[in-house]
Amino acid sequence: MAWLNIGSLLTFSAIFRVILIVYGEWQDSHMEVRYTDVDYIVFSDAASLVASGYSPYQRTTYRYSPLLAFLLLPNSLLHRSWGKFLFSSADLLVGYFIYYILKLQKVPEKLCNYSVMAWLFNPFTFTIGTRGNCEPIVSAMILWIIVCLMKGNVLQSAFWYGLVVHFRIYPIIYSIPIILVLDPNFFPSGQKPVLRNWSAVQKERSEDENGQFTLHNLLKSIFTRNRIIFGLVSGLVFVFCTGLFYCLYGWEFLHEALLYHLTRTDPRHNFSIYFYHIYLHYGNDISVVEKLVSFLPQFLVQLVLIFSFARDLPFCFFVQTVSFVAFNKVITAQYFVWFFCLLPLILPWSKMKLKWGGLSCILLWIGAQTHWLLWGYLLEFKGKNVFLQLWVAGLMFLAANIFILVMIIRQHDCSSIFKALEYTRSKHEAKLE
Repeated sequence: MAWLNIGSLLTFSAIFRVILIVYGEWQDSHMEVRYTDVDYIVFSDAASLVASGYSPYQRTTYRYSPLLAFLLLPNSLLHRSWGKFLFSSADLLVGYFIYYILKLQKVPEKLCNYSVMAWLFNPFTFTIGTRGNCEPIVSAMILWIIVCLMKGNVLQSAFWYGLVVHFRIYPIIYSIPIILVLDPNFFPSGQKPVLRNWSAVQKERSEDENGQFTLHNLLKSIFTRNRIIFGLVSGLVFVFCTGLFYCLYGWEFLHEALLYHLTRTDPRHNFSIYFYHIYLHYGNDISVVEKLVSFLPQFLVQLVLIFSFARDLPFCFFVQTVSFVAFNKVITAQYFVWFFCLLPLILPWSKMKLKWGGLSCILLWIGAQTHWLLWGYLLEFKGKNVFLQLWVAGLMFLAANIFILVMIIRQHDCSSIFKALEYTRSKHEAKLE
């Protein structure tokens, strides 16, 4: 299909998103149920406060970096939909970055385009930006960090990583796999890393030394030049941004933008298995032991996945994010975008066929979510006492996520994104012989 190229996909997606934004304005004005996300109203109010010289945290429930409020200043100066166009533009940028990353790995054009379509035409993703949610900006920065690492630009990747962790705290989970992949075998001093081509994965996988990272190997060579640069630069960027806004907005900024997310509890609109416990104890002090117990499974799963798949960096990010969201104390629908932006990057390496395995996983995930939403509707809109049923639905949703994650892992051709230095040398020597 000649029309199926990245230019036409992005053009059609841009037109489609503009139509949705315009339609959303009409729906907000004429219908009882609003199209615009509630969070967008919070963002806009915070931006309006900043434009008037006040703190964005005077707007209750604004719990983001002041950077977001500054980005949305044109909401007050130009038009209230500025932010939606900004987020949708970031949404399109994510689609282009997906294409660019796959092309760097020599993935065939047709497969690249199908993978990009998995992001651009996913109902969860094309509505998230047009409704006014900021997650596409975070997704774009994370993919750009992957691009920088693939191009061997450690300094730039460190800058953007420090910025994205300040902007949205959850990408902190990617720090260990990035440090692991900055191995001297992948990033030799003074040289750019060598990328592994998609077409060569099957042929070279058995020959490559593609074992798991171990804590011993990490500690043995942790203080390498690239790792020190990445740690120092990303840390300095994070500290600078945090310190700057602390000077501007004080303790209120630290609590609302950072510390709140570490202790957040949400007794409503929460897919988490901890929902019922949070509801029963809402307003009461939760002991340190209880907080540790809820955090421990999430932490242990993260460590296992990191040390198993860190060499395959996009895949590691994906499985990390899915498990992080699934085991989190608070889960909302916008969190799904966190791993949807990474899903297209792993599709070319999956042996799962869409017709049976892929479709079954999609239907299972949508079915488990719809089941939860039905009980959520009865609770929130009908006032029914279905808290226990909602908790059971959360357990089923967790089970569905775990099952699908295991299926994806089993069907994935795990391969290092970079070629190890020893392996590259041995191949070169073999050619000379």
